[in-house]
Amino acid sequence: MSYIFQSGLATDIQSMIDYKVSIGYSENTYLQNSISLDRYCMKHFPEISLLTQEMVTGWLERRPKESSTAFHVRVGYIRGFGKYLKNAGKEAYVVPEKFTSSKTRFIPYIFTDDELSALFHTIDTYPYDVGDELQPYLFSTIFRMIYTCGLRPNEGRTLRRDAVNLKTGEILITETKCHKERIVIMSDDMKELAVSYARLRDAAYPDSPYFFPDKNGSVYSAAWLQKRFKGFFETANPDVDSAMLPAVRVYDLRHRFASAVLNRWLDNGENLFNRLPYLRTYMGHKDLSATVYYIHLLPENLIKSAGIDWQSLRQMMPEVELWDE
Repeated sequence: MSYIFQSGLATDIQSMIDYKVSIGYSENTYLQNSISLDRYCMKHFPEISLLTQEMVTGWLERRPKESSTAFHVRVGYIRGFGKYLKNAGKEAYVVPEKFTSSKTRFIPYIFTDDELSALFHTIDTYPYDVGDELQPYLFSTIFRMIYTCGLRPNEGRTLRRDAVNLKTGEILITETKCHKERIVIMSDDMKELAVSYARLRDAAYPDSPYFFPDKNGSVYSAAWLQKRFKGFFETANPDVDSAMLPAVRVYDLRHRFASAVLNRWLDNGENLFNRLPYLRTYMGHKDLSATVYYIHLLPENLIKSAGIDWQSLRQMMPEVELWDE
């Protein structure tokens, strides 16, 4: 990193970045906002070495043409920095969780390859509840299906048995957010896992109409599935204080799927502008702008790729401010 922090918060900003990098996160995730905060403090609070409320609210003042997404990213960054300082035993102002409007788009967490590997290893080896022998196989299958097929969590959770063709690997998604049916295709590995799981499920719950039944033959609640997923992630990171872990959701598996597809297309030198409609259809987005949103999640070195036609994207969706400067 060529930039040298110089404000009163310089040491703390750098130590937070170093800590995040040490536990596997990318420096680029925090660098842009860290530089912005450092420069703001140098200009307005040159003698202050504490993260104060006045400092935070000043830096968070909305910028001209700043999108809700970009603003929410800044709120998440400064709140995380405040929490980091608090956990380090320092005095700091922490932005309240309800600081932004409930209508602000949630910024997803994108798992790294190592995090996904550790997460699924934990899911596969976790000491599950006694009395439901299907549970270990169900979790291993449902979370992988949500990830590899880019499903919304509710689409996987409420999936009906007759909607999955285990011979062809086709899944008919009917309970969709936009009430629009679509078909997704499992990979060969995913289909093989689904077949193995289905044999055990049929023996345990032969009369349940659901592909992933709970112990009563119905479906697990969204809250329960999310709680278990968060617990798996915490278990997969035993050396990190749970307060310092990102607030992951099952939905982040779908976000990771989308960003992985975009990365693969860029690696192959394909033009994202031409490919986005295919991803839109596969993921069941109502509007293309919902698919374009995932470009926000790409690392900075990738968003500068020639594979992204920014002018065309802004002409189609001028309200989308992508990677605001």
